Amino acid sequence: MSDDTLLKLAAVIESRKGGDPAQSYVAKLFDKGTDTILKKVGEEATELVMAAKDGERQKIVYETADLWFHSLVALAHFGLGPQDVLDELARREGLSGLQEFAQRKEK
Repeated sequence: MSDDTLLKLAAVIESRKGGDPAQSYVAKLFDKGTDTILKKVGEEATELVMAAKDGERQKIVYETADLWFHSLVALAHFGLGPQDVLDELARREGLSGLQEFAQRKEK
């Protein structure tokens, strides 16, 4: 998945805000609100962990796609998008995980 694919998907998700919940799964999530959106992110994360523990490669990919999708819905719900995450990853480029973690503690 390229940055372009993420941005296109985010645009589709954004376009479904305020849509008819009977016609769109994304509109239904937005209509139900924060708790429902976050519950879906949690469910998908758990399903990814279970697939990974089972070592099912295709299921790992499938569940990761579900997690990314629902994470994009959550980002949109909070007025954020994939570019915000990509910018943060770019900021971390060249830092070790330990360095990045230490910088978080300093803040």
